[in-house]
Amino acid sequence: MMRADFENAVAEPDAHGSTRRSSHRMNSASGTPNALKRVEDRMPQSRPAKPISTRFSAFRISDAEFIRWLRLLLLALMGTLWAGAAPVFADGTPHDQNQMLNAARFEQKLDAQVPPDLHFRDESGRDVGLGSYFGPRPVILIMAYYNCPNLCPLTIDNLVGNLRKLAFDAANQFSVVAVSIDPREKPALAAAKKQRYLAQYARPATAAGWHFLTGQEATIGRLAQAVGFHYAYDKSINQYSHPSGLILLTPRGRIARYLYGFDYGPTDLRLGLVEASAGHIGSAVDQVLLRCYRYDPVTGKYDVAVMSIVRLGGMLTTLAIGAFVVLLFRHERKTGEP
Repeated sequence: MMRADFENAVAEPDAHGSTRRSSHRMNSASGTPNALKRVEDRMPQSRPAKPISTRFSAFRISDAEFIRWLRLLLLALMGTLWAGAAPVFADGTPHDQNQMLNAARFEQKLDAQVPPDLHFRDESGRDVGLGSYFGPRPVILIMAYYNCPNLCPLTIDNLVGNLRKLAFDAANQFSVVAVSIDPREKPALAAAKKQRYLAQYARPATAAGWHFLTGQEATIGRLAQAVGFHYAYDKSINQYSHPSGLILLTPRGRIARYLYGFDYGPTDLRLGLVEASAGHIGSAVDQVLLRCYRYDPVTGKYDVAVMSIVRLGGMLTTLAIGAFVVLLFRHERKTGEP
């Protein structure tokens, strides 16, 4: 009887089916202290789990709707990943990421003729033939696009910085021709870029030597193929993957030198222009330097020609010894006279 009284006092089911502790005290005959009763009353009670629809009741969606939206979200994520893995070349042919990165490169075509009959729009919107920039002076050709967020601004900034260190002036000793590889860009954007880089160059009288062109996709492709400029368009990020550097042309429009990336300095640029001009610009010192430096087509820079320096040093040493012998001989003749 005492055990039954204890069980009835400890647990009584409530109306919701959960166990509720009895609020009345056990009789003194049971022998259980009141402290045990208070500890049991404070123990956490288990509650039944709520369905998913109850948890998202604030959004008023059912379990079936929640699962359907989750499936749609997963499909959208898979579609985004699939689209990002399919960049294309400028001709629209899909390729994987590695192929696109390998496509962004220079293929050297030294002494190749740049087609003079290609037509573009200059910064004023006027139709111009590329051959109109050939003739009196060498040309620095830049293949880029004006809305590029990465390499193109750095490429032209680096060019302007090196040109400012030279005594040569645009429009006098050379011309700069930039061609956009993005057929969507218009002359107004080209004009804005020209003004920016002219201000950076800080030689206002040289404006006639700077040209920023836009054109049709087919024309751009022909020029890129002629100079060995390989690039690709990535639709997923709306950007072009392309190499960085300059192409130096002779006054007749033939490819003389490539200067890659941002590693070249003012000496490389100066010697490249002197060579491209076939000695028509520069000084006698430049001609001597060209004998001491040689163009490395792999690096796109001018390296010290060790053997040339050794030969030049040998020649100077021979001349010095010869001059010394002549002077010594003359001195002996003078001292031997009565």
